[in-house]
Amino acid sequence: MIRLSALGDFVQSLGPFAAIRKHHADARITLLTTKPFAAFAKASPYFDEVWIDKRPKPWDVPGMLHLRKMLRSAKFQMVYDLQTSERSSRYFHLVHTGTPWSGIASGASHPHDNPGRDLMHTLDRQADQLRMAGIAETPPPDLSWVQRDLRKFRLPQKFALMVPGGSVHRGGKRWPAEHYAEISRRLGEQGISSVVIGTEADKDAADLVLAGSNRAMSLLDHTDILDIPAIARLAWAALGNDTGPMHLAAAAGCRSVVLFSGESDPDLCAPRGRVTILRKPDLAELGVEEVWEAIASE
Repeated sequence: MIRLSALGDFVQSLGPFAAIRKHHADARITLLTTKPFAAFAKASPYFDEVWIDKRPKPWDVPGMLHLRKMLRSAKFQMVYDLQTSERSSRYFHLVHTGTPWSGIASGASHPHDNPGRDLMHTLDRQADQLRMAGIAETPPPDLSWVQRDLRKFRLPQKFALMVPGGSVHRGGKRWPAEHYAEISRRLGEQGISSVVIGTEADKDAADLVLAGSNRAMSLLDHTDILDIPAIARLAWAALGNDTGPMHLAAAAGCRSVVLFSGESDPDLCAPRGRVTILRKPDLAELGVEEVWEAIASE
């Protein structure tokens, strides 16, 4: 299987991973992915091996030759390209000629040639791809296999998970941090703590949330991909921008409110489950009252 990035997309491939594992119960399955997802993939029940793709540039001849050697060495009997990007489609030409291939690469034996594929939600598109490759049923993403010892975090008894950050290169996908602070303050008044997760790049937003309530705590840079769904499983609810950790929270079964701007289309990529989607072309126009109503209503 090929699934390189990003985190939200990786989470939405958990169902296809499970479906392929079930369909090929006796096979030895290898995942080709990128370094950030390797530990997560190795901990999952779906793969026998996890290989790291360093994503060499097309003109990086030594890098491409190494990748070709790696891909050909296993003599794969089937390849499922769940990335279906220009890059992953090029890899079709690196495996042995005639290797069965599910994806969008020209010449693939099991092409996903649905003309409407680009208008389909990621989950529906991948399920449709697998149907065309002979796998009839694809389950939703499942993270029940994740087990973590969370005692080190000293989590509050009742808390909401908050994800006020996101990609530093896509500021338009962030709801104003001062609004998160106001939600945190209101939750605190109702005896609900706020637990903020993210990276060091989200520190300014996290600091505002912490300042908004004496019941808020930060776990910035203290959680990994496996910690997040385990924490979300215990949370009263989760609130955050359209970013990878919110996909993890939703897939863990946490009641989630996810905020979308005009930079992405929830019809194509939003997490599913116990999820409320709120969207404005400019997230600065999304009011606190609307978000509060969504998060406060159980």
